[in-house]
Amino acid sequence: MAVTAVDFQVFKPVDDELMQSRIREAKAKLGDRLMILGHHYQREEVIQHADCTGDSLKLSRVAAESKADFIVFCGVHFMAEVADILTRPDQVSILPDLAAGCSMADMANLAKVEKAWRELDEVLGDAEQAITPMTYINSAADLKAFCGRHNGIVCTSTNARNVVEWGFSQTEKILFFPDQHLGRNTAYAMGIPLEEMVVWDFDLPMGGLTEDAIKKAKMILWKGFCSVHQMFKPEDIDSFLQEYPEGKVISHPESSFEVCQKSDYVGSTEYIIKTIADAEPNTQWLVGTELNLVNRLAMQNKADNKIVKFMSPTISMCSTMFRINAEQLANTLESLVEGKVVNQITVAEDEAKQALLALERMFEVSP
Repeated sequence: MAVTAVDFQVFKPVDDELMQSRIREAKAKLGDRLMILGHHYQREEVIQHADCTGDSLKLSRVAAESKADFIVFCGVHFMAEVADILTRPDQVSILPDLAAGCSMADMANLAKVEKAWRELDEVLGDAEQAITPMTYINSAADLKAFCGRHNGIVCTSTNARNVVEWGFSQTEKILFFPDQHLGRNTAYAMGIPLEEMVVWDFDLPMGGLTEDAIKKAKMILWKGFCSVHQMFKPEDIDSFLQEYPEGKVISHPESSFEVCQKSDYVGSTEYIIKTIADAEPNTQWLVGTELNLVNRLAMQNKADNKIVKFMSPTISMCSTMFRINAEQLANTLESLVEGKVVNQITVAEDEAKQALLALERMFEVSP
C-alpha cells in the first residue's frame, strides 16, 4: 500500500522554557489557593515548582496541615489518595497524570488481602487477636481502610521500625504488605531472626505455607517488591568498592536483604539525602534508590567533590513514579486558573474514615 504524506502527523517538540513559564504564571495567579507537593523521585522539570518536597511521610504531614484549596501532588496515585484522606472535605487533591501509579502497590489488592486474612483466621483462630495488619504507605486507600478496621496501621520507610514495634506491642504477629523487603529489613534490624519470617505468596492457597510455619512466624511478609530496588545486587556493591575502596554504600530498605546487609547505611529517601549532605567532602557514595533522586544528589553535592553513583549498571527508572511532566503540570494549573478541576482524586467517605484511623495510629507512633 502506498503511503502518502497525509498518513503522518508531525509533532513539534515541547518547548521546555515555554512550559516552565506557563507553570510559573499559573502558579502566581493561583497564589496561596494552591500547594504543589513533589516527591523526591520526580523529574527535575517538575519538582523545581514544588512548594514542598519530601518522602511519603513528610508530604503526608504537609498535606494534612495545608490550608490551600488545591493540593496538586506530583507523585503517584496512592500519595494523592492520602492527601485526600488527610485534608478537609472542601480541599481538592489532584494528580496531574492519572496513570502515575506504583507497581508494588498493585501487588496487593483488597480481595487478595481479605482472602489471606480469612485463611490466617482459620489457622490461628481469631486473626484480629493474633495479627496486626500493617500496610506500607505505597498501597491503595482500601488497604489502608482494611488496616483501619482491623486494628492495624500504616508505615513509611521513615517510621517502619516505630510502627513494627507498635505492632508487636499489640499482637505476637504482623502481616506486612505489600513490600516484603521493607518488612524483612526492618524486623531483622530489630533482632527478629529470618527463621521467624515467612513470605506469603498471594497466588497460592494458604500463601504457600504450612500451618506450622504460620504458627511459628512473627512476620508474615507479602510477596511484593519494588521493581527498581529489586535491580540492585551485592555484586554492584563489590564493583563499586573495587573502584572506590574507601567509598560508602547507602540503600533504601526496599532493596533486598543481601544488598542492605552489605550497605553501610540503610534508610528512607530523607535519610539518604541527609546522610550524604552531612558527609565529609571528597567522599564517594553508591546509592541504592531511584535514579532521578540519585542524579539530583550527584549535582547537589558536586561542589564538595562528593561522588554519588547509582547502584545498578543498568539504567532503569520507575516509569510511573516520574511519569508526570512539565506539560501535564502546566495544563493542570491552567485548568484551575480557568475554574476547572481536572484529575481530582477522591476517596469514598466510609473508606477514608477507616483509612484515617490507620494513618492516625501511624502519626501517633512516628518520631
